[in-house]
Formats: sequence, structure tokens, C-alpha cells
Amino acid sequence: MRKAKEKKVDQESQLTLKDALNEEILKQLKMTQKELEKQEEMKKKAEAEKKREERKRREKNKSFEELLNESRLDWKNFK
Repeated sequence: MRKAKEKKVDQESQLTLKDALNEEILKQLKMTQKELEKQEEMKKKAEAEKKREERKRREKNKSFEELLNESRLDWKNFK
């Protein structure tokens, strides 16, 4: 009987954050979380696009010699 009382007290004391918060506050927090996730995703996409544009710009400004040196083709194979 003593253990049953202890278990009951433990269950009551183990309220989760969800149980303790008002439902409306919980909805607001979830919405805020979704907005932050969207912003983070948009930020990552913008950074990837910026890197892509930077790479294109560098490729465009390279000299013929730089492009030739970076080429994987081996002139000996075509001799």
C-alpha cells in the first residue's frame, strides 16, 4: 500500500511542460518554432545561392591558363 501511494505521488509530480502550459501558449510556441525553422531554411538556401553565384563569378573571371590548368583533360591522350 505504501508503494502504491508513492507511485501515485510520483505520477502527479511528473507533469510535463505540455501539461503545465496553457494550450494557447503551447500553440504560440509551436507556431514560433515553425517560423524559426522556415527562416533558418530560407537562410541556408540564400547562402547556397550566394556561394553558387560567387563560384560562377570566379569562373567567369578566370584566364584561359587557369581554366586549362584546372581541366581534367590530359593532352597526351589526344596526341
